[in-house]
Amino acid sequence: MKKIVILLMMLMALQVGAQRKREFRGAWIQCVNGQFQGLTTQAMQQTLSYQLDELQKDGVNAIIFQVRPECDALYQSSIEPWSRFLTGQQGKAPSPYWDPLQWMIDQCHARGMELHAWINPYRAKTKTTNMLATTHVAIRHPEWCFDYDGLKILNPGIPENRDYICQVARDIVTRYDVDGIHMDDYFYPYPAAGQVIPDDEQHRLYSNGIADRGDWRRYNVNLFIKQFYETIHQAKPWVKVGISPFGIYRNKKSADIGSNTNGLQNYDDLYADVLLWINNGWLDYCVPQVYWEIGHRAADYDTLIRWWNKYAGGRPLFIGEDIERTVKFNQQAQKRSLYEQMPHVQGTVLWYAKAAVDNTGNYGMTLRQNYWRHRALLPEMPFIDKKAPKKPRKVKPVWTNDGYILFWTAPKGKRWDDVATRYVVYRFAKGEKVDVNDPSKIMTVTGNTYYKLPYVRGEQKYTYVVTALDRMQNESKPVKKTVKL
Repeated sequence: MKKIVILLMMLMALQVGAQRKREFRGAWIQCVNGQFQGLTTQAMQQTLSYQLDELQKDGVNAIIFQVRPECDALYQSSIEPWSRFLTGQQGKAPSPYWDPLQWMIDQCHARGMELHAWINPYRAKTKTTNMLATTHVAIRHPEWCFDYDGLKILNPGIPENRDYICQVARDIVTRYDVDGIHMDDYFYPYPAAGQVIPDDEQHRLYSNGIADRGDWRRYNVNLFIKQFYETIHQAKPWVKVGISPFGIYRNKKSADIGSNTNGLQNYDDLYADVLLWINNGWLDYCVPQVYWEIGHRAADYDTLIRWWNKYAGGRPLFIGEDIERTVKFNQQAQKRSLYEQMPHVQGTVLWYAKAAVDNTGNYGMTLRQNYWRHRALLPEMPFIDKKAPKKPRKVKPVWTNDGYILFWTAPKGKRWDDVATRYVVYRFAKGEKVDVNDPSKIMTVTGNTYYKLPYVRGEQKYTYVVTALDRMQNESKPVKKTVKL
């Protein structure tokens, strides 16, 4: 028994030691589950603060926060009404007033996390919404929508809808300091028995010579994705565009390129040609929702992570993982092992944040004690910007009334792609090799230009290293400073 315990400890140590310095560690915080309804402003802020604190302890470095579930807003908007998922009534502002998106940006940045604003592009009404505000797009432009299985959908075949969604996204990006803007898997609606998408008229008007209805619907979504990507990067080149598609692109029985699966398909059923978007560079990262377990008969996790790794490496690839299903089948370690074998997989996004916060099946605790024990920088995106900022200046430890503080000055930079926005502080003990590729030496990732040193008796010598990060997480050359603590 003792030998088994020792072996497990050695394996855990190896796993911790093998952590990557760069990894996207995201978590989705959704509102459509009603977790915020009925909460006061103060109670919602307390709930979110607690979630962010716990996720930070778990190692999360990016939050994907749902701000537009049904052509509404969890932020101040002159285009769309306040969300009922925030206040209980669509169009009703929160009281006491606050702006959840701005608040989340501030809170995430203070914790060294990125904030990606998550929108649902086409969905105009969920099944449980019974009343729309007079300012809602489906009331102002009912001709832009169609009803399907209890939903209202902005018709992707109408050009004005592409323009409208891009207008909303541009408004978010220009007014808020978001790090990314994110869409999930809702393009054309998920097929429902007995339901038909009513787009005969739009096909007649806008077919562009494409006779096949499936090809035409994919053409509509492709036009939108390209326009959306260009809109965001014209407004702010550094804002990352992320898309989280359904976990199966195509089944092998539908196409030779397909996976050995037997489930609903992005390409054929949702009219989402994800590989085309990746190969054309119309997104900056892709998060397929591989929510099934290893060994699932129709959609095996092992099969799918290998498929995405093989075919979707043209843009940074992160895997969307279902916490509850993972712990139900006790597969966290197995999935992590598969993840480590995939050269193109650069991160994970947790579905959903609250399950990690609640430590369902000890999932969150395993992250913080093992797989995500050490901090990680976000993956680089050299296709947007690959030039590192200049290194920090005037790095110097100073005694203050608040203790021993390591101060530095921001490097000079004028353009968005050479200005430092965050800093990494590393620590190395006497005799240790200074290696900034070792994530276990990262003490903090901060937007501040100072770091409080853990002074004890001034007898131990340490080398502190400070580097600068720009908006795309390019890292400067290091600056060293030796201190006694």
